[in-house]
Amino acid sequence: MYPEELVKPMREDLTRVGFEELQTADQVDDALAKEGTTLVVVNSVCGCAAANARPGARLSLQNIKRPDHIVTVFAGVDREAVEKAREYMIPFPPSSPSMALFKDGELVHMLERHHIEGRPAELIADNLMDAYNEYC
Repeated sequence: MYPEELVKPMREDLTRVGFEELQTADQVDDALAKEGTTLVVVNSVCGCAAANARPGARLSLQNIKRPDHIVTVFAGVDREAVEKAREYMIPFPPSSPSMALFKDGELVHMLERHHIEGRPAELIADNLMDAYNEYC
């Protein structure tokens, strides 16, 4: 577990643009039971989360079509919520950071760490926007 003072600014990087933080398994279940589309960002303290994932997720929200709900769980901090979110992401192996788009609770698009690491935020945003245009 990382100290809260370390992760606070990393959490706020997403919550200040409207992402809802999920910290329990029940919150994840409730979020993914909602009708419509839900983007789940598995946040992380790693450099690729700071340089690529979080900026890409924020940029993707500038699209005309966007998810009905945007939520985040924090790997290494919100253990229960992350484990529950990853159950919904099967068959993909656990990775952080990662991003998953759900439609009516069903996984329809996945970005794993290897899709994020080393790729510019704009490319990640484009990938997500393509998914929004298809499913939202």
